[in-house]
Amino acid sequence: MSGCFNYFFQRIYLIALGAVFLFAGTLIQPHNGNAYNIYYAEQYYKLYHQNFYQYPEDFEENIWYLERALKRPFVNPLNAMATIDDQQEWSRYRSLFKMHVNLEMVKQYRRWGAEYDKRVAYFYNQPWKDQNIESLEIAEHYYETALHYWEEALLWWAQLEKMPYMHLEEVQAWEDERYRISSGDLDYQEIIHKDLQRLSKVRFDFEAMDEKTY
Repeated sequence: MSGCFNYFFQRIYLIALGAVFLFAGTLIQPHNGNAYNIYYAEQYYKLYHQNFYQYPEDFEENIWYLERALKRPFVNPLNAMATIDDQQEWSRYRSLFKMHVNLEMVKQYRRWGAEYDKRVAYFYNQPWKDQNIESLEIAEHYYETALHYWEEALLWWAQLEKMPYMHLEEVQAWEDERYRISSGDLDYQEIIHKDLQRLSKVRFDFEAMDEKTY
């Protein structure tokens, strides 16, 4: 297991190092011509998208990029992912970005949890009862982490609800997510709670197994 983690972090280091050369000079400070630092939120978000489309099941790496997109500062408004004309648009853009990235974290952790979720406790899996229960515990952890990021997304959604609506064409998909939350069409709390309830039943079924089951 430690070897896998070492390999993962070595890979991340090489990717980050490559990003230095990939993005150097692509974002330029308008007032003095100096290059931006390369670890801005939008840059990490774009790296996430590149990796996601190439390796959709690489949850660890996808989450690594998204975590940094949430922590790093934004680029100058001139280089944002949407056209920004004033401070109100800039404030809305940043809140939309944070809400959207948190929603991406929800999706990544929920899909990662699904990789460990057994869904049904088949009687013939009794010889591997302990391994299945352990797998369910990992799935439960990822589902609960997804729920945490849903709550974070809701904090940014609540801020957006207090702002006047402004159309930002390039990130309209993020606005659509906000609208779906407002209308109740998108509710990961309900979805994930169903995941956890089903998981709890499957774990109960595994725990009830004994040598007479198989």
